[in-house]
Amino acid sequence: MTTTPRAHNLIRLLLLGAAIGGFGWWIGARWGPPQPTRVGAVPDAPQLPQATGAGELTPDEAVNVRIYEQAAPAVANIVTRTIEYDFFFNPVPVEGAGSGFLIDAQGHILTNAHVIENAEQIEVSLGERGEQGRYRARVVGRDERNDVALLKIDPGRRTLKPLPLGDSGAVRVGQRVLAIGNPFGFQSTLTTGVVSATDRTVQTGPQTFIDQAIQTDAAINRGNSGGPLLNTRGEVIGINTLIISPSGAASGIGFAIPINTARRIAQDLIRYGRPRRAYLGVEGMQLWPELAEALGLPVGEGILIERVEPDGPADRAGLRGGDRAVRAGLRRLIVGGDVLVAIDGEPVRNSFDLNLLMNRRQPGDNVTVTIYRGDRKMEVRVRLGER
Repeated sequence: MTTTPRAHNLIRLLLLGAAIGGFGWWIGARWGPPQPTRVGAVPDAPQLPQATGAGELTPDEAVNVRIYEQAAPAVANIVTRTIEYDFFFNPVPVEGAGSGFLIDAQGHILTNAHVIENAEQIEVSLGERGEQGRYRARVVGRDERNDVALLKIDPGRRTLKPLPLGDSGAVRVGQRVLAIGNPFGFQSTLTTGVVSATDRTVQTGPQTFIDQAIQTDAAINRGNSGGPLLNTRGEVIGINTLIISPSGAASGIGFAIPINTARRIAQDLIRYGRPRRAYLGVEGMQLWPELAEALGLPVGEGILIERVEPDGPADRAGLRGGDRAVRAGLRRLIVGGDVLVAIDGEPVRNSFDLNLLMNRRQPGDNVTVTIYRGDRKMEVRVRLGER
């Protein structure tokens, strides 16, 4: 059978289409998108291990949770309000924030003096998210030298559960501690750590300090000031007060006022409305070796007593002030008095040392004062007075 040219062309087109179709199928099979397959043909995915012990706490975690749940309702979020003035002397309301904690069922709250500094209005909320209520607080008193303040709220018919106070004198380095406060406005935040050191003296100003401070690595940030530092029995052993940090954030060096100091101050504030301060009743100047040599004194360190308060504790004990004036450079000195070098065997090199030692005593305490009178070393018993 013969074929026409038209038939030849039709056959060629059919063969070419079949060839193109076969090549397209090969391309699709090699590089095309994956083709759907039946579910049963897919291998089973590996199963993740089931959780074990879900909801269980380690012994340390259980202690943290227990203490937090017990203590958080008694931790106060303190908001202060004051008025400042801008460049044009327009009044501008300013808020501050800090922490505190209940120490009795009558509504007394311990905090730092710097938390309420210059405050015209103080508002306190208790517990996590303030569920225990908000209160207007008044200042019972404050002790700027030790950075302690006492507030009072009226709980009405609410039953308050204060925190138990421990013994800061029994604190040991390495002991686990917990801090609760309101850093950066986040209420009832818990951090944990250990006691890094004890009996630190941290000077916060020319005449202010934290004496026998507890050092901890528990994170303390802005807003934690005034909150409690607790031991693992849930007892307060200190008031969180400051950090040492170049950046201003927690760096593992925080300090707390020992609760034994704060308890004594709180008792004075409740009973007298002021802290009771022991004092010796002397005024003088710090010696240094060159001055001592120029004055012919037998010691190069101590306080040269220039004046003794009439009928004060030192005067009644027989200590003597200066009796003549001399000039040392541009300064006028009163010389001839006793040189105070120690109290109860602890050295006194300057007025800060003297204030520190008086801070550890109570009015009415008897102390042994070591002095030099001329070349003669003497020990004198002095009954401290109240400033």
